Amino acid sequence: MVKLCFRLLLVGFALLWQAQAATQLKASVDKNPAMFGEAIVLQLVLDEKVDAGMLDFAVLESDFRVSGPSVSQSMQIINGQSSQSTAWQLSLFPRRTGTLTIPAFTVGNISSAPISIEVQPASQSSGKGAELFLENSFSHDTVHVQQMLYYEIKIYFKGELQRGNLSQPELAGAEVEQVGKDVENSEIVNGERYQTITRRYSVVPQKSGNLTLSAPFFNGEMIDRDNSRYDYFARTKAVSAEGKPLTLTVNAIPDGQQHHWLPSELVALTEEWSPSTQQLVQGEPVTRTITLTALDLADHQLPDLQLGTVNGAKIYPEQPQSHKAERRGRIVAQKVFSYAIIADKSGTLTMPEVRVHWWNTKTNQPDVAILPAVILQVSPNPQQADTDVDVAPEQAVATVTTEPVSDWYFSYSSWLLLVLWLSTIAMWLLQQWYQRPPTVDLPVADSAVRFNARKLKQACQQHDAAQAREQLLRWSRQLIDPQIATLSDILPHLPDGALKSQIQQLSYQGYQAAGNTWQGHGLLEAWAHFQHQPAPTPAGLAPLYPNR
Repeated sequence: MVKLCFRLLLVGFALLWQAQAATQLKASVDKNPAMFGEAIVLQLVLDEKVDAGMLDFAVLESDFRVSGPSVSQSMQIINGQSSQSTAWQLSLFPRRTGTLTIPAFTVGNISSAPISIEVQPASQSSGKGAELFLENSFSHDTVHVQQMLYYEIKIYFKGELQRGNLSQPELAGAEVEQVGKDVENSEIVNGERYQTITRRYSVVPQKSGNLTLSAPFFNGEMIDRDNSRYDYFARTKAVSAEGKPLTLTVNAIPDGQQHHWLPSELVALTEEWSPSTQQLVQGEPVTRTITLTALDLADHQLPDLQLGTVNGAKIYPEQPQSHKAERRGRIVAQKVFSYAIIADKSGTLTMPEVRVHWWNTKTNQPDVAILPAVILQVSPNPQQADTDVDVAPEQAVATVTTEPVSDWYFSYSSWLLLVLWLSTIAMWLLQQWYQRPPTVDLPVADSAVRFNARKLKQACQQHDAAQAREQLLRWSRQLIDPQIATLSDILPHLPDGALKSQIQQLSYQGYQAAGNTWQGHGLLEAWAHFQHQPAPTPAGLAPLYPNR
């Protein structure tokens, strides 16, 4: 019990000695007066080692933006006598000009002296000998809703900047995104050369009214040449600066423009045809690619094009592809639309003009981008026949007609081809019968794994890419090469033309974005017009069609 009381007494004396040992709390700033937007470094030093959280700096936040504190403690022994100290260091950024007061701080019964700071407007001192300062600005002070503008921050500094951090702009009611990479350069300001770092952001306001962007803040480290002029391993010092808050006026969308609202300085439409020709062939597909380009717009803001139906042609659109890029500090967005076009009758085919309504931000008036109408000549397809795609499971030649006819109608050539085909099959079956081993029963051919033209037709009409791929592989293995394993293996066996192009598009289907529905009409028509060639028979029978 006596030992416990003794220990408590020692602890009490130690605490009392620690509270009485601190005799001085000094407060100082690195500059006075200071300019608005410039960092003021406040340092508090207590001549004793105490807990770092002893001081509360929340009282500064009404007049200053506070960064820190950083806390350090030290101990010295001189002539056998030891001394300890605790130091707090903060960066203060004035919230307004005029006379501001740093209040007194207290530790135990020791207090620091208050400090009055004179804050001058930035225009009086910015660029006049300042080691580091910021300039920030909007490209436009007044815009419309969803109209893109640019926000630029430029850091000016003298000396060697080692590292730094720039605060991210936050603007309620707007989308803010950095444009490109930081650009380093140099400028002369009031007769002095400064190194500069410029960062740009795109800003797209989503609501009308007055929006306020808070001031940007930069802090970093710079080589301290004043204190280490001849030291190769020069020390660094903390530097920081603050810009100014900005206000943006956002107007509502003008009356009557809500449906076609696309604010930009420039909107253009261009097109390409593949193959590049104005002469089409009935039933053979061509690809039309239309590109919508706009300046100062995000790619998701670009609308879809509506071509509608065209008399005399079938149009199969692909999934549009959107992207954007930075060009000289500005955003250029594009949306690419691809269409497979198949003329279903010969003669003149007119593709109507394409229009995109937009709002010209330079003239502040509605505008329209126009792609003129295109007149094409469609020549008859020499392979076009007036029969429907309705073939037997292993029929080697299939045709398509533009008008419905009876499934039982055949031309004389069709009857002749059917007889030849049946004769070939009969001879092959007879040969297989005589060549089979006498003691082993031959398995019956499974129709489920053989090519079925009706299933291919059904898959194309229902836009079923998986079923169409399966039937094409069975067709190619039976009539081209039994070793074919993928759609890509078929392509070397086909001449350049519609079928080769359609099979290639089907092989790419698995790499398309989700929601991109494959259209099978083009494949069906191309396959129907293709002059099919069966693979050589095992007994050396002559093929139904000679190799070309």
